[in-house]
Amino acid sequence: MAEGGNWGHLSALVLARGGSKGIPLKNIKELAGRPLIGWVLRAAVDCGGFDSVWVSTDNDEIAAVALQFGAKVHHRCPEVSKDTTSSLETIQEFLISHPEVDIVGNIQATSPCLHPDTLKRVIEMIRKDGYDSVFSVVRHHLFRWSDVKRTGEETKPENFNPARRPRRQDWSGELYENGSFYFATKELIRQGKLQGGKVAYYEMNPEHSVDIDIDIDWPIAEQRVKRYGYYGKGDPKVVKLLVCNLDGCLTDGRVYVNQNHELMSYSLRDLDGIQMLQRKHVEVRFLSERKISAALLDTLKLPCRVETKVSNKRSLVERWMAELGLSSWEQVAYMGCGYSDVECLKLAGTGGVPADACVEAKMTDNFVCKCNGGGGAIQEFAEHIEQSKESRKRKFGNEKQP
Repeated sequence: MAEGGNWGHLSALVLARGGSKGIPLKNIKELAGRPLIGWVLRAAVDCGGFDSVWVSTDNDEIAAVALQFGAKVHHRCPEVSKDTTSSLETIQEFLISHPEVDIVGNIQATSPCLHPDTLKRVIEMIRKDGYDSVFSVVRHHLFRWSDVKRTGEETKPENFNPARRPRRQDWSGELYENGSFYFATKELIRQGKLQGGKVAYYEMNPEHSVDIDIDIDWPIAEQRVKRYGYYGKGDPKVVKLLVCNLDGCLTDGRVYVNQNHELMSYSLRDLDGIQMLQRKHVEVRFLSERKISAALLDTLKLPCRVETKVSNKRSLVERWMAELGLSSWEQVAYMGCGYSDVECLKLAGTGGVPADACVEAKMTDNFVCKCNGGGGAIQEFAEHIEQSKESRKRKFGNEKQP
């Protein structure tokens, strides 16, 4: 160990037991198009500061996902795979099998908004500043009251004076552990501690402080990770494919019918938006649940591929992704308006809905156009895609995107 710092073997360790009472196989359930554990593993691998990255698990499916995201697998023993086993006991068991490890960065699998920059700073605190343990906290501005156990007992304020309630801007708030990570030396862990010695906290940004425990946490986490999650080096969240629901996005959702013909209309502004993206080398395709005649499709004169009578939109989009050599939904933009579009809107790296989309589609926390379907919404979404691309160029530079 060098003076003023800890320079031993530093391992990232993610504990991922197969059994979960709240959500079965929670650790590899898809969150915004990626297995939950994949979000933290990518951050740990890409931060570049760990000597090794491990997943401790008792489940073969979780082990396979861990390997896929660049981690090594520690197959934990049954004695530390029980509901009653503590994280500390599981880490101690890991260290027995891996004596080369001197410092453990225990990262919570259910903290999907963790970023490499956060981990880099914590590693500096361990390596250069000489801390023996560092843990994550988040700041809350919450007024606490005493817990009342008996009927008639009076509750009392614990951290403020009700007669002088502070304004948020006049109060620094309080720090709470959020469980995202605990770094500690092997010596502390052997003593049964994750916090001790020269100890410090790392305050995470509130938007990055996300935890998933039960089902109702999932949709909130999904919205947060799509906005604040880490998508990888060079930001692979660059659009290569735009898929739109023809009915209600390109059109206004209405069909005009007479005795012999079925008619639809769309805005030429949307056609301009499609062609603008195509000039930027974005593949544009449409799908529809309805059976639309080839004659009607010919009259629309759309400059892109259209597939109709689609019963499984996700399956079709993933087939198109495979055709185009796209490895991730993060490279897909999806525009939908109905209930059957919700799954794809949640998976897509960039999503959009017309102003008159159904409530559930809007609640996927994607870009909501000012225009209605059939009235310029696709052009508006296309401009949003291009503006986002220019913004990412300014952020990441002009490096070649994967």
